[in-house]
Amino acid sequence: MTEPAKVTFVIVFRDAAEHLPGALAGLLAQDYPPEKLQILLVDGKSEDRSRRICEDFIASHPERDVSILENPGRLLACGWNIALAAATGEIILRVDAHAGIPADFVRRNAEAVARGHEIVGGPRLTILPETFGKRLIALAEGSRFGSGAAAYRHEGAAGFVDTLAHAAYRRDVFARVGGYHELLERTEDNEIHGRMKRAGFRFWFDPSIRSTHKARADLAAMLRQKYANGRGIGLTLAVAPGAFGLRHFVPGAFTAALGLSLILGYWPHLLALYFAAAAVFAAAAVRGERSPTGAAVPVLMVIFLLMHLAYGLGTLAGLASLPFFRRSAARYTVPRPVRA
Repeated sequence: MTEPAKVTFVIVFRDAAEHLPGALAGLLAQDYPPEKLQILLVDGKSEDRSRRICEDFIASHPERDVSILENPGRLLACGWNIALAAATGEIILRVDAHAGIPADFVRRNAEAVARGHEIVGGPRLTILPETFGKRLIALAEGSRFGSGAAAYRHEGAAGFVDTLAHAAYRRDVFARVGGYHELLERTEDNEIHGRMKRAGFRFWFDPSIRSTHKARADLAAMLRQKYANGRGIGLTLAVAPGAFGLRHFVPGAFTAALGLSLILGYWPHLLALYFAAAAVFAAAAVRGERSPTGAAVPVLMVIFLLMHLAYGLGTLAGLASLPFFRRSAARYTVPRPVRA
């Protein structure tokens, strides 16, 4: 029988005290041999109790291979590179602090890699809040019309996909392509996944590898995130123009078209077409919900519009800043924290 591979499990976080206890409890419950699991907790200068929670976890489980690493740069990309430099596993598995993982999560990832796949993952399903308004925000984000077009956001058949979340990587993937681009604040995954694909690596989706994600339930916070994500896409074109698909630019194109339509006077027609499509997806999103569809659909349509405008405005802002960012990026070299 083949000996299980050593897995490095990485959580990069900042001010995640609300979520870390659940994430750490999920790690303790894994059915993977504990002596084959290295746990790296990378703290981006948290100002809440996150650091204390991690220290208490280490003190309570001295038999576990757990380390707390400092991320003075605070950005996720910086944190991932710090973890990569410290990783000793043959497989590197990265998960968000607010994720939930079942007991077989590490084992199923390791088994998929052992079958010959270099990058593996599965569906990252959204946990919906209890209150009506917060559920609608989560439903909007998870809808294919909102921001849920990526295959990993939904259950589906096994096969190769465009990208993954909560993924496991064979160590030599990072040895080949290098680490994360530390000038990128939001789109570091898109950029490095583009490099991985150009190097010939493929992303294997295994529906048995399941994890969960707690939906962002605050509308203002969600819109700020969408704006930042859109801006990141505009900037990332300076360093990785092939890292995105057409779907990433649709909100920006819609926002620009809406602005032009306000000048030319055809905005009622454009909005009518938009809301017609939004109504179909809103009705599909709330199907099966306890709240009346009649009340939910129009609210959800408005949330869709706000999401797309925030993302689109961010994309346009990023494109406007692209020439300045390109000059900084031209002098930057992606680090190589993992050696073959």
